Amino acid sequence: MTRVLLVDDQELMRMGFRMVLDAQEDLEVVGEAGNGEHAVELAEELRPDVVLMDVRMPVLDGVEATRRIVAADAAKVLVMTTFDLDEYALSALRSGASGFLLKDTPPENLVSAVRSVASGDAVVSPSVTKRLLDRFLGEGGGELRDASVLDALTDREREVLVLVAKGLSNTEIAGKLFLSEATVKTHLGRILSKLDLRDRVQAVVLAYETGLVKPGEA
Repeated sequence: MTRVLLVDDQELMRMGFRMVLDAQEDLEVVGEAGNGEHAVELAEELRPDVVLMDVRMPVLDGVEATRRIVAADAAKVLVMTTFDLDEYALSALRSGASGFLLKDTPPENLVSAVRSVASGDAVVSPSVTKRLLDRFLGEGGGELRDASVLDALTDREREVLVLVAKGLSNTEIAGKLFLSEATVKTHLGRILSKLDLRDRVQAVVLAYETGLVKPGEA
């Protein structure tokens, strides 16, 4: 059973999400919060698997709430936003969110996203992640980190990371490098482990922040 905490300042929105999620046999909504501060408190108290987090809220916004929840290792965070280029959502990704989802996403996609985040995957497609980071980092959204952190990677793992950051799926990477998809998944798992990253989104962010991939590269 995957336990979910709903965070949104609109009660009707929370009600809609709850109806969709509680209808699934493997998903359970264990709590609701109407602002970021309450979300942090409930996340630490309830320890849900996934927090479905709005970004624009009173008292404490979703970006800071995400940062605190991730820092406390209380749960994985899936950010909900109204706009696909919402800078709040982009900041939340940098704060440790495992991805973002539009609020008008179809119910089946919401359910799939929650399951994906709970299993450790990112819910933003690689191509969309790249587009968002191109815009965010391309506009001076972050300073470069010391690239020596990548020294732990083998040449092949670095190659896989570059392709992940450029928006290729595992299947596309496998075809480009003449590997099996299972081998690509193994390389990606080792990359995440060596660099102490949570998921694919964080790997993409790191690739940009270290200058391994530059905004605008195809």
